[in-house]
Amino acid sequence: MEELVGWLGVEHGTHPLVRAAMAHLHLVSIHPWAYGNGRMSRSLQTLMIAREGVLAPEFSSIEAWLGRPGNTWEYYHVLGRRGSTYRPDQDVSEWIRFNLTAYHQQAQTVHARWVRSGTVWAKLEEYVTGIRLDERVVSALHDVAMSGRVRRTRYEQAEGLSLQQAQRDLRDLVVLEVLEPVGRTRARFYTAGPRFPADVLEVAGTPTTLQNPYAG
Repeated sequence: MEELVGWLGVEHGTHPLVRAAMAHLHLVSIHPWAYGNGRMSRSLQTLMIAREGVLAPEFSSIEAWLGRPGNTWEYYHVLGRRGSTYRPDQDVSEWIRFNLTAYHQQAQTVHARWVRSGTVWAKLEEYVTGIRLDERVVSALHDVAMSGRVRRTRYEQAEGLSLQQAQRDLRDLVVLEVLEPVGRTRARFYTAGPRFPADVLEVAGTPTTLQNPYAG
């Protein structure tokens, strides 16, 4: 641990993403605790990236990427092939490639979500114009398309509306069967109704196909 702390305190000119991945590997290989070594090592990796000013969890952490099918399994196998002994001079090319793939595919995921969100918004603007509702309701419909639901309070705050305005807009969408209320009073939220535009839901639900940056 003393050697690792010394290494962390010296700037080697290595790219921050590579250095963060190596900090992760070093700590998990030392295995200083009975439990939680993986979590702490991933936290150290995130800290190393955050120290470079990248604070958004989508880019500073690989946790979300590890949660995708197959990635956690591969994570433990790549770690297992490195061994459980602290060997700072071992060949780490496979480990670095694994982490750079994680960073890259996480960025792909964020970019795809941004593109999908913009497409959904544009389609909803066109739809709202066609049914002659105020353009502000797009934000409520966008939430439903992207996350499956919207609450009155969120819509009210997002558009700077009064309670009455927000209630009226959502009530109009329910009457048109664009939205469907679920629950009562303060617990109520709204989901897609039978007349919510199907093409918008299709775009919003299109899965992201991630590319392996090292393929080919």
